Amino acid sequence: MRAIDPEAPGGPEVLRIVERPVPIPGEGEVLIKVAAAGINRPELLQRQGAYPPPPGAPSILGLEVAGTVVATGDGVERDLVGQPVCALIAGGGYADYAVAPHGQCLPVPHALTMVEAAAMPETLFTVWTNMFERGFAAEGDTVLVHGGTSGIGAMAIGLCNLFGVTIIVTAGSDDKCAAAKAIGADHAINYKTQDFVAEVKAITGGKGVAVVLDMVGGDYVARNLQCLADDGRHVSIAVQGGPMATIPVFEIMRRRLTLTGSTLRPRSVEFKTAVADELAQTVWPLVAEGKLKPVIDRTYQLAEAPDAHRRMEAGDHVGKIVLVME
Repeated sequence: MRAIDPEAPGGPEVLRIVERPVPIPGEGEVLIKVAAAGINRPELLQRQGAYPPPPGAPSILGLEVAGTVVATGDGVERDLVGQPVCALIAGGGYADYAVAPHGQCLPVPHALTMVEAAAMPETLFTVWTNMFERGFAAEGDTVLVHGGTSGIGAMAIGLCNLFGVTIIVTAGSDDKCAAAKAIGADHAINYKTQDFVAEVKAITGGKGVAVVLDMVGGDYVARNLQCLADDGRHVSIAVQGGPMATIPVFEIMRRRLTLTGSTLRPRSVEFKTAVADELAQTVWPLVAEGKLKPVIDRTYQLAEAPDAHRRMEAGDHVGKIVLVME
């Protein structure tokens, strides 16, 4: 099969198509003929040599796919063969075939195209587990999400709109702020021309937000804490601005703030299966009704994977970038 499996780290030019054997599904796994694969920032880091795959994961890039089940491993019903699914995987998505744990698959409803389905798992699992499970966002809350036009930001906007949560986002230009509002953000702040702390306080009447979903880290953390209401939750999901932060501990004590965060890729199959089960009950019925769709920025053929990575690195995208196999 065709696959993108760089032999050495480097720039986008290392993303060349190579031949690899079709993987064989093990116990509890399915083999998917991939129709489309989402592009995610961790894959850029892996390509650069900064984020190696977890033990046992394939070196082929790609953390989410959509396609058709063509084979099953032991312990998985044969009835699944021929079914369209999307799946969260630990690697292997940039290829004609990929293996996925059965529990991490969700059926592709008629409301989604394969491209849309491929753009769902990584951001949906991430936003759900961090914003709603770790951050306890609930109807009536106001939240702050950085990177409002990213795949994560667009998914956060969609979920907040569904569940009655007011969402404030930041973005790096007036055009991106307009794009974020066009896809459903209640408020958008240009962090390059505005002080997002002051803007959040103005928007919330000085109260602050219940949750901050942060992918920046570094000096943003202390500023994010200033945006939180009393008893607020700060959830870190990436450290694009640096892994270290100086925080006012007494302020955390005085206002009963919570700092938490998580990474998704290294978590166990059992954990991801539990998340998939919860999403199947709470979110997927709304997806099937057409009420939640990913925002698609652009699609690329598998051979155009270098251009797809360049597009993400340039930061001009709004929503998800997706590779299509045919």
